[in-house]
Amino acid sequence: MRRDRIVPLIIAVALFMENMDSTVIATSLPAIAADIGTNPLALKLAVTSYLLSLAVFIPASGWTADRFGARTVFRAAIAVFMIGSIGCALSSTLTDFVFARILQGMGGAMMSPVGRMVLVRTISKRELVSAMAWVTTPALIGPVIGPPVGGFITTYATWHWIFLINIPIGLLGIFLTTRYIENIRAEKHEPFDIAGMVYAGFGIAGLAFGLSVAGLNFLPWTVVAALVVGGAAFIVAYLVHAKRTPVPALDLSLFRLSTFRAAVVGGFVFRLGIGALPFLLPLMLQLGFGLSPFHSGLITFASAAGAMGMKAAASSLLRRFGFRNILLTNAGISAVLLAACGLFTAATPALIMLGILLVGGFFRSLQFTSINTLAYAEVEHERVSRATSLVAVGQQLAMSSGVAVGALAVDLVAAWHGHATLVASDFQPAFFVVAAISLLSVLFFIQLPHDAGAEISGRGLLAPKATAPSDRSPPDAKN
Repeated sequence: MRRDRIVPLIIAVALFMENMDSTVIATSLPAIAADIGTNPLALKLAVTSYLLSLAVFIPASGWTADRFGARTVFRAAIAVFMIGSIGCALSSTLTDFVFARILQGMGGAMMSPVGRMVLVRTISKRELVSAMAWVTTPALIGPVIGPPVGGFITTYATWHWIFLINIPIGLLGIFLTTRYIENIRAEKHEPFDIAGMVYAGFGIAGLAFGLSVAGLNFLPWTVVAALVVGGAAFIVAYLVHAKRTPVPALDLSLFRLSTFRAAVVGGFVFRLGIGALPFLLPLMLQLGFGLSPFHSGLITFASAAGAMGMKAAASSLLRRFGFRNILLTNAGISAVLLAACGLFTAATPALIMLGILLVGGFFRSLQFTSINTLAYAEVEHERVSRATSLVAVGQQLAMSSGVAVGALAVDLVAAWHGHATLVASDFQPAFFVVAAISLLSVLFFIQLPHDAGAEISGRGLLAPKATAPSDRSPPDAKN
């Protein structure tokens, strides 16, 4: 198999393992808690410890890959994730389980950014869209199918298999990584910014953790506020530190690139709204409509099917319309389809819900693929590792914030209605709120030049060049 096909597949499988594992335990917490002698609320520490570990170690991923080689770090990340998975399966106490989840988070923190770095450095720009589609799909499918898969395994086997299934996948990933991925590393070794790593790590962890539990009534609001404020303070400290450091842990100068800025900032706003969907939809179907977790999972899986169907179309659509047009139009379509979920009622036919989710999954996946690819359009080869770390940080914060926004919207609507327990009508306005937030991303995409990312999309590169000096066609007509 060609390298430009097998490498994206290897990275996609590893990222699918990570993305699904981060959500698959949601429906299995009661069974795990009963088995290790604790309560489900205390076991939430396992979920948050994974999130914290992920956030803390992401800033170090770029430098580590440059120093020790992409293949070495990616392979080690899979191994660490596997060790953490075995630890989870063998845990007999809450402490054991939390420690094992921290190990998983360490591996996951390296897998995602280093995997993208491998793609950008080994795949030609003309093939990058297709390759990035493979990497984008797991991030959409994992959170959707994780809960029903976890429920199925827990019901018909034991919860231990949620983690043990990672072992054969991980072993295959290590073998294929060793065979097909080159050990790319930086020719010049930059010093590691330890202080920046501490500031950024604590800042990202505080914000990600605080925002992820905001509105969930898991911790007192004072603790949540302290986490968010403390995280923001560390981020400010990092910004001050980065201005005085020649090679900071997170290279903020990348935001001077228009394509990188639009992809990361616009992508953050888009994900802020879309990220609430995996949280809001299952709760509305189960608490509002009275569906079983398995029935709910079958409906939400339609969006995953739509995401998988996008892969073949991404390259041709971007080549035909270009990044700017796709991002602007697609943001509107995705927002409308997200808002349409707020029109669902208990009487809505399942086929209609499936159709909206299927089409919505297609357009959301196309948007994510376009954003993830455009981020590297102007990034120089030697700065790719720094870009991947920064992109991963933005995505992590967006996913955490998306859940917080969705939870807050539902709580506010329920309080307005005076409902002590959540009902279907409490969820519907929340979908309109998060859809409006996603739509705001067009304010960043509209600033892109018409030929943004043309080298990657291939749009206009084959058009005949004008030879007459008097050609007065508008600049974007040739793109």
